[in-house]
Amino acid sequence: MSQSAVTAPDSNRWKALFFIALAQLMVVLDATIVNIALPSAQQDLGISDGNRQWVVTAYALAFGGLLLFGGRIADLWGRKNAFVVGLIGFAAASALGGAATNEAMMFGARALQGVFGALLAPAALSLLAVMFTDAKERAKAFGIYGAIAGAGGAVGLILGGFLTEYLDWRWTFFVNIPFAVLAAAGAWFVIREPEGSRNRNPLDIPGVLLSTLGLVALVYGFTRAESEGWGDSVTIGMFVASGVLLAAFVLVEAKVKAPLLPLRVITDRNRGGVYLSLGLAIIGMFGLFLFLTYYLQIVKGYSPVKTGFAFLPMIAGMIVGSTQIGTRLMTRVAPRVLMGPGFLVAAVGMLLLTQMEIDSSYAALLLPAMVLLGLGMGTAFMPAMSLATQGVRPQDSGVASAMVNTSQQVGGAIGTALLNTIAASATTSYIADHMAGASSRTQQQLVQLEGMVHGYTNAIWFAVGILVLSGIIALTFVNAGKPDMSAVTGSGEGAEDEVAVPVVAH
Repeated sequence: MSQSAVTAPDSNRWKALFFIALAQLMVVLDATIVNIALPSAQQDLGISDGNRQWVVTAYALAFGGLLLFGGRIADLWGRKNAFVVGLIGFAAASALGGAATNEAMMFGARALQGVFGALLAPAALSLLAVMFTDAKERAKAFGIYGAIAGAGGAVGLILGGFLTEYLDWRWTFFVNIPFAVLAAAGAWFVIREPEGSRNRNPLDIPGVLLSTLGLVALVYGFTRAESEGWGDSVTIGMFVASGVLLAAFVLVEAKVKAPLLPLRVITDRNRGGVYLSLGLAIIGMFGLFLFLTYYLQIVKGYSPVKTGFAFLPMIAGMIVGSTQIGTRLMTRVAPRVLMGPGFLVAAVGMLLLTQMEIDSSYAALLLPAMVLLGLGMGTAFMPAMSLATQGVRPQDSGVASAMVNTSQQVGGAIGTALLNTIAASATTSYIADHMAGASSRTQQQLVQLEGMVHGYTNAIWFAVGILVLSGIIALTFVNAGKPDMSAVTGSGEGAEDEVAVPVVAH
């Protein structure tokens, strides 16, 4: 069917956007807010250094592994239902984490947060995809969503710092509850999904098992590489298992009648380019958050709150890039004209950070670097998120949205492990080479700090290269033209994929 159905727009769509954005903020906040609270929580609960990583890893494994399944459940149950259940479950898991009395309770709560996050995140993005179909309105909606998705991590650092410093680490969990309750109540009364957009095909159980196990093995392989090294037999085994499971998943999806992830969603040139360039960009960004946090707190001696505020220029840059540059130009130019240069501007910001030294000035070096990073990523993220869900059948919008989240989640796991390993290795060799010449304790401490900064800048050089590669992929793979100003219709896989999508009446 190539003619688009014309229906009146949902009058509540902008109210719905507020609650969707609130839920997205909560999920993104949670990724960084817990990192700030981790040292205090570890001490309180008696978690060993060896087990500490499971506070982050339990969440990452459940979230990364179940995203595709969560996206398919949203298409089957209805996105609103999945969204509300995800929010309530996330709130309950957060309450459990905040009340944790031992490490097992904490790890369980984090895994549960990951499970409900995997249901919530794809439902949120696919609701936007099916509710905003007019090109100009879609640009505004995705601009706001993109700004929150990009800036939420840095907001988490500020909020995490405040809560940990002035209240208690438990509040980094409890703070999710009012967010979730408000978003769930608002969504229940405000969101109305378009008719006929559910995918009522039976669940592809082999696809669910293969994708979940394959993604869990991949994410765990990278998180283990960070702590145990790349040559560790279990790390290698995880990567091999992941390769086999994900290859089997692709073969199964090509053959089954109702696949979990229809291959048309990822083989489309534009969507494939978006998933790949976004995943790579996140690799560069995730490592950077970590290094800058350590640099500001350990080398510069900033408090957690001051560190959070130091990230504000990056947040401001992301908001301006996403809601001003991206939104204003998205309906006038092709997506690659925003994505490619956006990633390259972020790479220039990252390049400035390779000049970091112990006594680098925040105002002269870190501030301009953060502004460029924010502007570049904000400008690139917004059209990328819109394009990733544009032109898919409404019945596939949940899994298409889940693929955006999956590329980000896997990118985050790779970025943290890969860049941390590079930094640690460079730091160790620097200290080994220079420690002999340090006679006093003060000189030895100086060599250690210099070694840390040397490690960070070495890893940041890799992040620059990764962001440049993201820009090149966006410029070469993504070839969609500027949006059709009348409607967003199916595209990319031929006439059979043309789909009736509501056109907003002007």
